[in-house]
Amino acid sequence: MSHLAVVIVSWNVRGLLTACLRSLLTDLASTELETEVWVVDNDSSDGTPEMVAEAFPNVHLVASRENLGFVRGNNLALNEILDRETPPVDYFWLLNPDTEVQSGATAALIAALEANPKAGIVGPKLLYADGSLQHPAFRFPGLVQLLFELFPLPARLYDTRLNGRYPRRLYEGTKPFPIDHPLGASMLVRAEAIADVGLMDEDFFMYCEEIDWCWRMREKGWRALCAPAAHVIHHAGQSSGQVEAASLVNLWKSRAILYARHHAPLKQRLARLLVRTGMKRRLRNAPSKKADSYQQILQAWEEAG
Repeated sequence: MSHLAVVIVSWNVRGLLTACLRSLLTDLASTELETEVWVVDNDSSDGTPEMVAEAFPNVHLVASRENLGFVRGNNLALNEILDRETPPVDYFWLLNPDTEVQSGATAALIAALEANPKAGIVGPKLLYADGSLQHPAFRFPGLVQLLFELFPLPARLYDTRLNGRYPRRLYEGTKPFPIDHPLGASMLVRAEAIADVGLMDEDFFMYCEEIDWCWRMREKGWRALCAPAAHVIHHAGQSSGQVEAASLVNLWKSRAILYARHHAPLKQRLARLLVRTGMKRRLRNAPSKKADSYQQILQAWEEAG
């Protein structure tokens, strides 16, 4: 019988985490898997650790006294699990606290990996709260994606392959399909792939860590999949929205690191030129708080290059 460990890193979203855990535990109970659930709380001030301890006593709670961020928080739990002798874990599910697992999602994700031995990671079909599709899978980013981020382009192009999207028709079926990487809000990873590639890189505080991870997996011969039969609701941005300006800077710092590591020198130089041009364009009409963020973004790209 396969063993699944679920890791959730949370920060000041007690209500959302409550709904997440309830939906997750309900779905896990419908499987024949051996399971365990871990919550790493990043020094929340809203009573999250107390809620988990009282309402979900069987969940492994790690109450950090500092905000470790997404990557270090997940790696903390992953290291504790991997360092022990028993029981061995076959799969790890990294799940955001602002998600709700729909019936059958766990089984569909596991089935996708079991049917594809060279698949190291799989993501579900993500839905907004109103049931509409949230793009859960993307192609590895290059120069064109930076153009979409930094400059106004025709609206009809944003939902296309040019912007790293996969066709919506693929999400309407039930068959898993190959992707470059899933969105980090929900990704189920084969333990063998982690042993081969290593944990997520802690140079990424948050954002782009799943892209880097999947890129490294691709280099080792592992595939990534999306399993559209697995449905997960994602209330996007609930943690990062609490610190919007800092999150914006973290996003672009992570992009700078990603491009420096995974693109050739010429593409890095072109990316730096695009970011410099795009951010200076934004700076011309930016209020002071935004202007500070844009200056930090420019500095991050210069340092990464």
